[in-house]
Parts: sequence; C-alpha cells; structure tokens
Amino acid sequence: MRKTILVVDDSAAEVKMMLAALEGRGYDVFTASDGEEAITQTHLCHPDLVLLDIVLPKRNGYQVCRELKGLQSPPKVIMVSSKNQESDRFWGMKQGADQYITKPIDRKILASAVEQLL
Repeated sequence: MRKTILVVDDSAAEVKMMLAALEGRGYDVFTASDGEEAITQTHLCHPDLVLLDIVLPKRNGYQVCRELKGLQSPPKVIMVSSKNQESDRFWGMKQGADQYITKPIDRKILASAVEQLL
C-alpha cells in the first residue's frame, strides 16, 4: 500500500524542493500552504507522514503538530524549519514531532528521515 505524505510550507520554493526529494519514491504527496489548510488536508488525505514548517500563516506548526498528534490515528510528523536553535528543536519535539530537520534542507537527509519513519 502506498504511503501518503502531506508537505506543509508557505514557501513555494521549499515545497518544490521537498516534492523533488520525494519524487519517484512511490509516495502520494499532497501540499498545504498554511496551518488551517494543513488540518483540512489531514482530514481529507489521512497522511502517514506530515512534513511541517513552523512559521506558517493562520496557525503555526507547533499548534498544527499538537492537533495532529491528538487525532485517533496521528500521522508521523517531521518539523522542517529554519529555526535552528536547540530550544526550537526541543520545543518542536515537545509538541509531538517525531523528527526535526533544519533548513536549508538536504534532500538525502530528508529522504532518509522519511524512509526511517515510514
């Protein structure tokens, strides 16, 4: 069965890069550009994994992560952010993230993290 990934980022360039890193790996990939859309897409496509930026319009990634992790069948969450301080990573993990990757994103690191969680 194909795994589903939701990419949530308000930067079109970042979304494009993440899609390129996942292309050809057999995933069904959906996107959202803000926190509200991320929640809506989660209920529509039931992703196995969410790649989630922290700084988003309408609802930040921390809030989205907490809501996703409260679902009956929560997806795995990889926070993907330019916030690279130890306290940022700590707070992301405290909200329920399974992994935390800092930007700029290395495609191989991203692909490896996704494969590891799925």
